[in-house]
Amino acid sequence: MPNTNLKDLPQSVQDNLPEHAQEIYLEAFNNAWKEYAKPEDRRGGASQEETAHKVAWSAVKKAYEKDEKSGEWKRKKH
Repeated sequence: MPNTNLKDLPQSVQDNLPEHAQEIYLEAFNNAWKEYAKPEDRRGGASQEETAHKVAWSAVKKAYEKDEKSGEWKRKKH
């Protein structure tokens, strides 16, 4: 189900990602939810929700990376 605000995101996302990364996740999740509404548009029989979460994490990882020492997500330096 699409999320309307950051408080709707899974607790694991809220607890681990900085606010800006959560905003990226939210937007990507909602876009993917719409884009992959039809089962034939998804790979390997994945559910709409599973696909949307994968797309959202991919979007976050383009701008952020997890610091291996601290475990915190930090914005990538470009």
